[in-house]
Amino acid sequence: MRLSLCILLGSLAAPSLTAQVAPSPLQTRVEAVAAAHHGKVALFAENLQTHETVAIAPDTPVQTASVIKLAILYEALEQISAGKIHLDDRITEAPEDRVPGSGILTLLDAPRSLTFKDVLTLMIMMSDNAAANLAMDHVGIANVNARMAKLGLSNTYLYKKVFTPVAPGIKMPDDQKKFGLGKTTPREMATLMTKFVQCDLSEPALTTDEALCTAALHMLHVQFYRSAIPRYLDGTPGATGDSIANKTGSLDAVRNDVAAISTKNGMVVIAAFTYENADHSWGAEQEGELTIAKLARAITETWSPAGLAPWPKAFPQGQRK
Repeated sequence: MRLSLCILLGSLAAPSLTAQVAPSPLQTRVEAVAAAHHGKVALFAENLQTHETVAIAPDTPVQTASVIKLAILYEALEQISAGKIHLDDRITEAPEDRVPGSGILTLLDAPRSLTFKDVLTLMIMMSDNAAANLAMDHVGIANVNARMAKLGLSNTYLYKKVFTPVAPGIKMPDDQKKFGLGKTTPREMATLMTKFVQCDLSEPALTTDEALCTAALHMLHVQFYRSAIPRYLDGTPGATGDSIANKTGSLDAVRNDVAAISTKNGMVVIAAFTYENADHSWGAEQEGELTIAKLARAITETWSPAGLAPWPKAFPQGQRK
């Protein structure tokens, strides 16, 4: 009798090994937004100051669309920092370099001479596909992929140039047909964006990294496409023209946005991907973009109720000496 009573009391006092931790209010909120979306959602977000995170399928490989251009920009910074190439290198766009999709180079006369900085700016700010192809030619697709592997981003991969046939003799990986231009995961793309925020480059520096990183961030600050993460944030208290640095990616059934957001409670990085979307439209009320905007609003309202802040003047930890 006494033994049975002890066992009973012990079982009541001991915590259950299978007890589940209740999701945070923010987790519940973002999952509700994702559940209402007519398609699939993958997300990873982190406050770099408090190290709070929220995620939905953060390690699921997804189509990047033009978000992969962040990987091209990062490799360009590494090669420039190492003195292999330069922002003022002259790049010639020939008539045959014109490709469909986003951008303005296709609308301008060619041949046209541009600086490499111009090429990168158009690739990021306008998501110019012709500029992206010129940048790939200048830094090398293989170098981009080698860099991502070196960074430990094993699921981030650039397959080919935009709207351009694969060169003869080049065999694409088996999963290229599934992912198209590139693949990544929300967690890996958030990691890459964090490297821009912290000016975290790995090559031995032959240039001033701070000026180089500032130039790259300016390209992200002046992002032309603002209907996803910035949609509800641009008008929030404290928001300035440089509070958000972001890069979008869009296909008929895909809407993506990756951003760093300066808030009054630290820098917040969000990598949001929607895919297999039912809404294939290209209007202002596109559901994938609205879903990402709602996720970004939920995250920033929770982590920084006081609103956004101007971009910090100094790079946080991660910059090389």
